Amino acid sequence: MKKLVLFSICLATTLLSNAQTEDHKWNFGLHGGIIQYHGDLGRDWYKTDQTMYGFAGISATRFMSKYFDINMTFNRGTLGFNSGVTGYKSDFSALSVNLRLNLLSSDYYISPYVFGGVGAILFDNQLNFHDEKIDYALPTAGAGINIKLSPVLMLNIQETFLFTDNDQRDGVETGKNDDYLMHSAGITFNFGDRKDADQDGVSDRNDLCPDTPSDVGVDKKGCPEDKDNDGVADYLDNCPDLAGTVLLRGCPDKDNDGVADKEDRCPDIFGVVALKGCPDTDQDGVADIDDKCPNTKPGSKVDATGCAMDNDKDGVMNDVDKCPDVAGPSSLNGCPDTDSDGVADIDDKCPTIKGTMANKGCPEIAKQDAIRITYIGSKLFFENNSDKLKVASLTLLDELTLILNKYEGAQLFIDGHTDNVGSDDFNMVLSQKRTNAVRSYLIEKGIAENRLTATGFGESKPVATNETSLGRSKNRRVELKTNY
Repeated sequence: MKKLVLFSICLATTLLSNAQTEDHKWNFGLHGGIIQYHGDLGRDWYKTDQTMYGFAGISATRFMSKYFDINMTFNRGTLGFNSGVTGYKSDFSALSVNLRLNLLSSDYYISPYVFGGVGAILFDNQLNFHDEKIDYALPTAGAGINIKLSPVLMLNIQETFLFTDNDQRDGVETGKNDDYLMHSAGITFNFGDRKDADQDGVSDRNDLCPDTPSDVGVDKKGCPEDKDNDGVADYLDNCPDLAGTVLLRGCPDKDNDGVADKEDRCPDIFGVVALKGCPDTDQDGVADIDDKCPNTKPGSKVDATGCAMDNDKDGVMNDVDKCPDVAGPSSLNGCPDTDSDGVADIDDKCPTIKGTMANKGCPEIAKQDAIRITYIGSKLFFENNSDKLKVASLTLLDELTLILNKYEGAQLFIDGHTDNVGSDDFNMVLSQKRTNAVRSYLIEKGIAENRLTATGFGESKPVATNETSLGRSKNRRVELKTNY
C-alpha cells in the first residue's frame, strides 16, 4: 500500500509538470498504477510473479519555468507483501510534494525528466506491526517521460522510488527500511488563460517582442513590422522604405562615415560627423569643400577660411606659437623673455631676474649660501620627544629666510629623521611633526607655502649606528636641500 501511495505521488507530479506552459501555469491530473515492496521480508521490484497492489490518485502542479515544476499529489490504494508464508497488507492514503527537472523543455512533444521530493503515508490498519500510523518518504525520487497529446492533455509514464523512515511496517525489524517502487501512468490537464501583455494578438509565451506598443503593427512572432528588413522597426525607422543601419535609425550611409545620406554634405566621400560627413584633410576643423588652405599643417589653429592664424603678428603661426597673444622671438616659439636669459617667461620661474636654463630661468644658488643652508639644517634642535623648536634654532631659521628670499624660485626640501628609540610609528609621526614645525615657521616669515616640502622619515634612514649615544645623536637630524 505504501509503495502504491508513493508511486501515485510521483506519477502525478510528472504528468502535471511536463504538460504546463507559461500560458497554462496550473495542471491537474488523474493517475494510477501498481506498487511493489522491498524490505526485510524480501524484494519484488521488477518481478511479475510477486506481490502487486494497486493505487489511484489526483495531483496539482504549478509551472515554474520550462525546466522546473513543483507538484502536490494525493494517492489512495493498498500496499504490502505476500510470500505465501509470511506478509502484510494495509490500505493507505498518501500526500507528497516533488520538484522536477525536465531534461527537455515543456515545449517538446516527448520530454524525459527526473524528480525528487518528500511525502507522508497514513495507514488505515496497523496489523500490530507498528504503533504509529504515519510513515515518511525521505526522499522520493525517480524518473519518467511525458508525451504531449494536445496543448492541454498529457500522457505520463513514471517510475518512483520511495525510501521510508520506517523498518517495522512489515513486522520485521532487522535493519532494512521498508521501501517501495511505484509503476504508474496517467492523464493530466492544463488550465490557464492565454496572456498577451502588449495586446498585439500574439501570446506572451510566443511573443519575441513582449513590450511592443499596442498601436504598432507586428508580425507572427509579435515583433514590430520592418518593411525594409534592416533590423529597425518601421515605427522607429527614420527611413522606413530604405534599408539602413541601427545606429542611424534605419537610414542608409553609402560612405560609412556615420552620417546618414540625407544629412551628409558629402554623401559619396568618407568624412567626419562634426563636419556633416565631409573630409578635413589638414584636420583644422574646416571641411575641405570650405577650406581655402586645405593643406595647413595638422593641428594648426586656423581662421574661418581654414588658413593658419598669427594673432600677435610675430611671424610665428598660432599652431606653433606657445604665446599666440604676446609677441616673442621664433627661437622661443613666439614667447617673450623679459630678463633676456634665454628662458621664455612662461617657463621662467624667475621671469624678472636673469638666470640660467639649468635653473629654469633662476640664478644659481651661491656656493656659500648652499653650504650655509646645509649647516643650518644640521643645527636645528627640538625639545626632547617634542616638535617644539629650541630658541637657538629660531635664529638660524630667520637667517634661512633671508637666504631663501634671495632665490625666489628655489624650492626647499625639509627632511626629518630620528634614532631608533621608541616605536617605528612614534618616530615616524615625531619626524613629520618636526619638519612641519620648521615649514610652519618659514611660512610665518613670508616664504610661500608652495616652495616648502616637509617629509618625515622616522628612523628609516640612519647615517650612523644606533648602538651608541653618539650615533643616535647623529641620526636625530634635519636635512635641508634646495633646487629649482
